[in-house]
Parts: sequence; C-alpha cells; structure tokens
Amino acid sequence: MNLKKRRWHCLSGQEPTEMDLKIMAMEKKGKIVPTRNLIKTPEQIEGIRRSGIVNTGCLDAVAEAIHVGMNTQEIDDICMEYCKKHNAIPACLNYEGYPKSVCTSINEVVCHGIPKAEDVLQEGDIINVDMTVIVDGYYADASRMFIIGKTTPEKEQLVRVAKECLEIGAEAAKPYSFVGDIGHAVQKHAEKFGYGVVRDLCGHGVGLDFHEEPDVVHFGHRGTGMLLVPGMVFTIEPMINMGTWKVFLDADDPYGWEVITGDEKPSAQWEHTFVMTEHGVEILTH
Repeated sequence: MNLKKRRWHCLSGQEPTEMDLKIMAMEKKGKIVPTRNLIKTPEQIEGIRRSGIVNTGCLDAVAEAIHVGMNTQEIDDICMEYCKKHNAIPACLNYEGYPKSVCTSINEVVCHGIPKAEDVLQEGDIINVDMTVIVDGYYADASRMFIIGKTTPEKEQLVRVAKECLEIGAEAAKPYSFVGDIGHAVQKHAEKFGYGVVRDLCGHGVGLDFHEEPDVVHFGHRGTGMLLVPGMVFTIEPMINMGTWKVFLDADDPYGWEVITGDEKPSAQWEHTFVMTEHGVEILTH
C-alpha cells in the first residue's frame, strides 16, 4: 500500500497545537503545506531581522549617493564597503558564478543586471538595486527602484505601480492564506494598467539560506500554492513590465545572468523580506 508522504508532523510526544491542527486539516484537503523546518524560531527571526537592518542600511547608502553620471560599478563598490564595515557578506558575490555583490538593473533589464564601469546612469533612467546580505549566517533580501533625475510620466507610473503591487501582495498575505493569494492580488493590480507580470522568476523563502521554499509567484489564483503560516519568512518581489510579461537572457552577458523584457520596454521591481505572524506579515527589510 503506497501512502503519500506527509509534509507536516506533530512533534514527537506532544499534543498537537492549534497551528498543527490547522495545517494538518489543510494537508488533508490536498493543499500544499510547509515542512516544519520552514517555520523559523524566534531566535532565527531575530537573526534575520538583524540582517535586514544591515541590508536596509546598505540600500540607504546607495540612495544617498546615486546620481546622473554614476556608473553601476560605483554602486557595487558602495555595497561592498558597507558590508565590510558591518561584518556582513554580500550573498550575490560568487553565487553560481555571479561576479558582483549587488544587482543593478537599468530600464529594460528586469533583474540580475551586473554592475559595470561602462554602465553610466543617464537622466531619465530607472534602476533596480537588489541587495542580499548575510549577517551571522542569516540572510535578508530587498530591492528598491531609483529614478535618475527626471524621467517620463510613463516610467514614473511604472515605478509607482510596481511598488503598489508589492504593498498589495503583502496585504494579501494573511496567516493560513496561500501563496496564490499574493500572486492573484499582484496580477490583478498590474494588469489594470496593461502591464505584464514576469512569470519566469519569483519571490522565495529566505533566512537560513539564500533561496528556500516556497516559490512566491506573482500571478495566479487564490487558494493555490503553499499554505502560509506564522513563522515562515519569504520575499515578495513582483517584477512588473511596461509591456509583455515575457523575458529573455541577454546573449551579450558572458555570465548568463541578465534578464531583459521580451519587447525591451522598461521593467520595475520592489522587494522586501517578510515574516508571517499571527496577524499578517511584518517587514524585516525597511
């Protein structure tokens, strides 16, 4: 007799808690539930919170310095120096061959843009700066959009709506809701403006490693994907394209990382690391 392997088990010798009962009931209904190792302890959450403070400080340092005429290698230098001063490790550096400490994605570059001295910021550019730091073994991940000088109303709207998508996705993330609830809310808002929501990349669990379960997709249907329960830590990071949701890898990137919009129209993204609580999500990367 083949029994389906269960993802959730009560702790040996203990009576099931209210959370145990809720999770087991959902699993019995055929829903995807987390494994126990995805539930962070209070001590682990505090560690991730400390990492989040450093990550935020790093992006603040970029915000203070970014300007027309700056090249993206200078942004990488700022992030490296900040990490050194705060005993942090940039998680991107040498991750699966990625050569820099931060991602700098300009205009039609959706994500994973590699800092370069020859990439000089021009008036009207929009750029996503995506930073992940490790502090005492704990990971925190966040990104921000920056408008360089004065840009077009169309780009301003894209940046604003992308931030709204992050906020709306976070509002949809309730205890004992599902990853699909986040994606449904994000997609609904983005598509009001005729924008495409990238489907080939997603948010993710984070904290003890760079990428953990669950995959946090930013499109889809309510009630689908993994159940979200208190103690889970994950990112929400919708990538919103002005045109098509489709993307491709830049053939000119020797590292095979840079992702471009399918129609080469601009893209925008905001990201935070969140912990699920009994009352909703709390941001760990302000």
